[in-house]
Order: sequence, then structure tokens, then C-alpha cells
Amino acid sequence: MDPTDHYPPSRLPPLPTPVQHRAGTRWRLSAASGLHKGDRPYQQDQLRVIAHPRVQGCVLAVIADGMGGKSGGRKAADQVMLTAQQLFERYHPDSDDPHALLRQIVQESHSMIRLTALSTEQEPHSTIVCALFHADEGRCYWSHVGDSRLYIFRNGRLLLRTTDDSYVQTLVDKGEITEAKARNHPMSNVLTCSLGMSELPSKPVEESPLMPGDVLMLCSDGVWHYFTDQDLEIATSKLQPRECCQYLIDKARTRAGGRGDNLSLIVIELARLPAPGETSSASSGA
Repeated sequence: MDPTDHYPPSRLPPLPTPVQHRAGTRWRLSAASGLHKGDRPYQQDQLRVIAHPRVQGCVLAVIADGMGGKSGGRKAADQVMLTAQQLFERYHPDSDDPHALLRQIVQESHSMIRLTALSTEQEPHSTIVCALFHADEGRCYWSHVGDSRLYIFRNGRLLLRTTDDSYVQTLVDKGEITEAKARNHPMSNVLTCSLGMSELPSKPVEESPLMPGDVLMLCSDGVWHYFTDQDLEIATSKLQPRECCQYLIDKARTRAGGRGDNLSLIVIELARLPAPGETSSASSGA
């Protein structure tokens, strides 16, 4: 059994990263993650939170939800993690294009999964959601394929959420069903796009400026399936990242009623550190 299959998220320590914004804002990032196999016999979700090896304040968060049987799905998710790690280590934040990095992670992960399918006669696939934070710019860049999501919350409210590549999302977009009905639709797990499919459509890398106090959450469908946006607004605004991960995984397990999918999530909170000369009480960091 993989040692992460039942790894309690409460034991994953936050990742405090004090960094300096060029405009003068000093950031502190607190991150925590949770990974659980749910009620499945094996774990196909994988995740990483990676601090850049040479540049402080540059952080990459990645989640992959593998599909394709016991070994195929896990291999696909592992390929995503390995590809993201290797490309990020070669990335130069001061000179390289963050859009190009994320496009390359998605495309090379897709290519490696396709090669695995040819060599093993399996049909591995995976979702991906990856978010790159540049503290010196105060910006987040992200890309995704499939139905693993990125949420950004500000002042306790949902600021933005990625749009799923799924059959039910096309029905929602057409106005044929509501998001509430999509959650329990019999075809809610059917994807229109995933890594490893015959052709991967070109998808834009998106970006947004961030503010102190913003909370980023990346998760697989095994997590978000059991929560409304309002549920997540409350959890991310009331709880620190570690407690938020523990709460959401525990609550999702309860609501799944013994039929839950693999679960993976990453919660990152941005806080402002006091400038030199300010009192420490100005800091809201975890």
C-alpha cells in the first residue's frame, strides 16, 4: 500500500515563506495539503507543493487525478508530478515566461502519458491543475485540464474558479441544467478533455493579481463534489490551511457515505508581513 493512501492531512505542516514584493509588500505563504484514497482500493491522486530551488517566493502547486485502472491511473499522475518537478527546477523566474512553463508542463505531461500508453498497452489518463505564484510580482498563473479545480478566495468570497472540462459543464454552459443538478448528474464524471487523450486541445494559461489575505485552493473532484462554493468560502475564511485541509477531507468522507473517490487538495494562504519598523501585530500570517 502506498504510504500516502491514508496520510492524515493534519500532519502536513504549513510551508511559511516570507518574501519581498518589488512594490514593497512583504508576503508570507502558508500552505498545507491533504491526500486520502477515500473508499477506493488504491490511490490515483497525486500532489506537490514545490518551492523554487533558487528563487525565494516562487512556488508551484500541482494536483493530478489519474485514471485508467489500478496501475494506469497512478502512472499517469506520477508522470505529471515528475514532469512538473523537473521543468520547475529548470525554470528561471527572473527571465523565463511563466505562461510557457505551465504550457510546457501540461504538454509534456500529456506526451509522457501517451508514450506510457503505447509501451504498456494501458489507457492512462489524468487531470491536472497547476498554479504558479510569483511573490515578486504578486501574481498567480494557472492552467488546468479536466475537472480538478483551482479556487481563489478574497475577503471570504469566491473570486474565481476554473471551469471543468466535463460533459455536465457543457450542459451547464448551455443552460440545460444548474450547477446543483450537475453535481449529482449520472454523467458527472465524464470528461471532455484529459491528459492522455488522442489530441489535447490548446488551452490558455490564465493569471490574476493577488492580495494579502487571498486563499488559493487546488483540489480533485473527490473533494469539491461534496461542497458548494459557499461551503468552501466559509471553510477557507474561518480555518488555517492545515485545519482547512483536515476539515474538508473529513467532511467529504462523511458525505460520501462509503462511496468516496480519492481526495487531494492544497490550500495556500497569502498574508502580509509588517514592513521594517512596523509592529508585529500588523502581520496576519499563520
